Amino acid sequence: MAPSLLPTHEPELLGPVELCDPNGRLNRDAVGWSRTPLHDCNVSGHAPRKKRWNYWAVHDDRIFFSATIADVDHYVLAFVYVLEFEKQRFIERTAILPPGGLELPSHVRESVVFEQGGRRLGLMDTPRGTRIIVDWPDFVGKGVGLTADLLCEQKKSHETLNVVIPWSRDRFQFTSKQNTLPTHGNIRLGREKFRLERDASWGVLDFGRGVWKYSTAWNWGAFSTRLPDYGEGRSHERGRTLGINLGSKWTDGTGMTENGICLDGVLSKLGEDIPFVYDEANFMKPWRIKAKSKRVDLKFVPFYERVAKAKTGVLMSEVHQMFGRYSGTVVPDTGETIGVDNVFGWIEEHKARW
Repeated sequence: MAPSLLPTHEPELLGPVELCDPNGRLNRDAVGWSRTPLHDCNVSGHAPRKKRWNYWAVHDDRIFFSATIADVDHYVLAFVYVLEFEKQRFIERTAILPPGGLELPSHVRESVVFEQGGRRLGLMDTPRGTRIIVDWPDFVGKGVGLTADLLCEQKKSHETLNVVIPWSRDRFQFTSKQNTLPTHGNIRLGREKFRLERDASWGVLDFGRGVWKYSTAWNWGAFSTRLPDYGEGRSHERGRTLGINLGSKWTDGTGMTENGICLDGVLSKLGEDIPFVYDEANFMKPWRIKAKSKRVDLKFVPFYERVAKAKTGVLMSEVHQMFGRYSGTVVPDTGETIGVDNVFGWIEEHKARW
């Protein structure tokens, strides 16, 4: 049976809109999705349920680098981590500010800088995209630091996945997921230097603003790649770009999803809930993501597990982020079935009481 190409039932937004009404509740007109960020995330009140974050991931075929600034209402934090694939060397560091120590912007394309104890993480908006600048003097150890200067290109013509998830008028989330962003720059880890080249490196943004329930769980899976082009006389040329963003649990039953396929910078929005099937007793076993419509049929095989646990009083967060390889098929709105073979990406389970 051929995959179903029925259009999503979700409303597509075409103009700017405020996320919240004057009372801080969800603006009904803000519920929907768009191909470019249109929301003013004017979240207020609801203490301590507000959550804001700018999560960036950058990788090539040797290294994965992530830099995040987040305000979870209880405190503000910055965290940076690096995974070297061949060595399976992983380092992660976190810095914390008290509540209100930093104001995160309400729009996707705005700059924000975190500074604490000589550590600095800047996410700087430029005409070409976001520049990620990190100076973390004690990242590896005493006197051995990490610096990074990376540009993730964000062209206006490149479509992205922007959606509001409406649990209720008082519990809701806006997310902007942006993948297949060409990235270049340098990462220096102690004496090691990694040069990321534009034609082989990708940036991915997870921008979130909303008001969350105390207890929640989610799955998230993503990859960005370049498809091989085996056309006549072009077997050694670079092919088209392909990225996926898939989510589960936290969006189920809301009538909206964060599922989409980005082919050559054009978004195909998938409106169906898509389950993640995996073994919570052993996250290193293969995962499966399969849509009823057959537009997504992927197997994910991990090669490294990042575990991030934190517990303070009644607050808890536990993340199992898996790095590995995707194989299978996806079907964008063009109707073509695109094979995915051993493509690097990540997948995760996150449970929180926050």
